[in-house]
Amino acid sequence: MNGPTRGQRWFAAWREQLARAFGDTLARRIFLLLWVTLVAAQALAIGVVTWSRGEFAAARVPGAPSLPPLPGLMREPPHPSGPQGPQGPQGPQGLQDPRSEPPPEDPGHDVPLPGDLPMPSRDEFHGFPPPPSAQPQAQAPPWRGPFRALTGWELTLDYGIRLLVTGLAAWIASRWLARPMRDLVRASQALGQSLHKQEPLPLLDERRGTREVRESAQVFNAMARQLRRQFNERGLMVAAISHDLRTPLTRLRMRLETLDIEELQRQRSVEDIREMNALVDAVMELFRGDGPGAAEPLQDVDLGALAQALTDDLVEQAMPVSFEGGDAQVLAKGQPMALRRVLGNLIGNAVRYGGRAEVQVGRDAQGPWLRVTDAGPGIPPDQLEAVFEPFYRLEESRNRHTGGAGLGLYIARELTLRQRGSLVLSNRPEGGLTAELRLTA
Repeated sequence: MNGPTRGQRWFAAWREQLARAFGDTLARRIFLLLWVTLVAAQALAIGVVTWSRGEFAAARVPGAPSLPPLPGLMREPPHPSGPQGPQGPQGPQGLQDPRSEPPPEDPGHDVPLPGDLPMPSRDEFHGFPPPPSAQPQAQAPPWRGPFRALTGWELTLDYGIRLLVTGLAAWIASRWLARPMRDLVRASQALGQSLHKQEPLPLLDERRGTREVRESAQVFNAMARQLRRQFNERGLMVAAISHDLRTPLTRLRMRLETLDIEELQRQRSVEDIREMNALVDAVMELFRGDGPGAAEPLQDVDLGALAQALTDDLVEQAMPVSFEGGDAQVLAKGQPMALRRVLGNLIGNAVRYGGRAEVQVGRDAQGPWLRVTDAGPGIPPDQLEAVFEPFYRLEESRNRHTGGAGLGLYIARELTLRQRGSLVLSNRPEGGLTAELRLTA
C-alpha cells in the first residue's frame, strides 16, 4: 500500500501548524473564533458606514453651506387648474433658472420660481444666501449638522474599546461553552481514585447544559455506577475465593506438622503453602485496593530518610544493598507506607535478578526522584512495559523463588500512581536495569 502523497503530507503539516497556532484547548479555539468573528463584523460595519459617507459627500453641491431647516417651510399644494411648477418660499430667499432672466441687483427683492417649468437639476440653480435678518430662530439638532473628522487618538481609543469589549465577550462565551468539557475531564480523573478508595462517585449534573451535554452527563454517570458495581462485585468474589483457599491451606499445614516424613520434605511443603498464602494476600491487595497506603493521605515524605532506614534494615539481613544520597533533604508528596512497599519491591527485584541493589535519591528540574539500579542482564526493550502487567513473568519456569507471582511490579506501579507519581524501567548502557520513581514536590 502506497504511503501518503506529498500533497497529503503538506496538508497534514499545515493542519498541525494551524492547530498549534489556534491553541490545543477548546476554550482557546472558541475564544479565537468568536473574537475574529466579532472583529470582522465590526470591520464590515465600519466599512459600510465609511462607504456611505463617501457616497453622501460625493452627492452634495460643492461649496453649498448646510442650512438648518426653516420652520413652517412646506411646498404649496398643486394649483387646481393644472400642474404647476415647484413653488419656492415667499421670502427674501430664492433660486433662479439660468434660462430665465438674471437675478436683480438688489438682493432684497423676491425672486419666485416661475411655474409650468420642468424641474432643473440642482447643479443648474444659482442664488444667494438669505440676509442675517431672515435666519430662522429654531436651532437644528446636533445630528443634523456637518460631519466632524475624528483625531488619531480618538480613533485609537474608539477601536481599542471595541476590540476590548469584543474580546471580553468572546472570552466569557468560550469559558462558558467549554465548562462542561472541563467538568467531564475532572470527573474522569477523579473516577479512578474514587473506585480504589471507595469514595463517593464524581457524578455530573444531568440537568444543566444543552441536550448534548445532558446526554453526555447521563452516559458518564451510568458508566461510573456500572464500574462501581462491577468493582465491588469483583472484590467480593476475590475475598470469597481467598477465604475458601485459606482454610484448606491452614489444614494442610497443620497436617504436615503431624505427618511422619523427612524433615526436608516437610520444610519444602510448608514453604509451598507459605508461598500460596502470600499469593492469596497479593491477589487480595490487588483486587480489593486495601493494601498498604490505599487509604493513607498524601504528606511530605523525606525520601532520603525513608530509603536510608529501609536499606539499613536490609543490610542487617545480609542483603547486598547500598544507599547513596546527598546532604540536602529531598521532600516529596507521598504515602510513607506505600513508598516503603514500592521501594522494598524494587530492591527485592534488583537483588534477585541483578545480584545487588544501589539506591539513589535526588532532585532535578522535574522534581524529586528515587532510583534503584542493579548489575543484572536487564530486560529486553520490547518488554520494559509488559512487566508491569499483572501475572506477567519473564522467566519461562514457574519457580516462584526466582520468577515470583508476577504481581510485584504491577502493585508497585499502582501504588505509585495513587500518589500521583510515575515508575519507569530502563536498561543501563554499562549493563543492568534502572527503576526510576518520580513524585511531586
